[in-house]
Amino acid sequence: MSFTLKYKELNEKREIPNDNYTIKDLLNELELSAQTVVSKQNGELVIEDTVIQNDDEIQIVQIIYGG
Repeated sequence: MSFTLKYKELNEKREIPNDNYTIKDLLNELELSAQTVVSKQNGELVIEDTVIQNDDEIQIVQIIYGG
């Protein structure tokens, strides 16, 4: 089972290591904080407890702060 990860210039297929693999697990692997990015699963905003399914497209978008 695999999913597609899109983050910045990255666009790659990745294997799902277990049945309960979540957005949070992915962010930890990428050393990203949920406070600095938003995650989308198949185009829909999701929370970090969302389980990644086979053939999902996961997009991670960096939040830009400014003032």
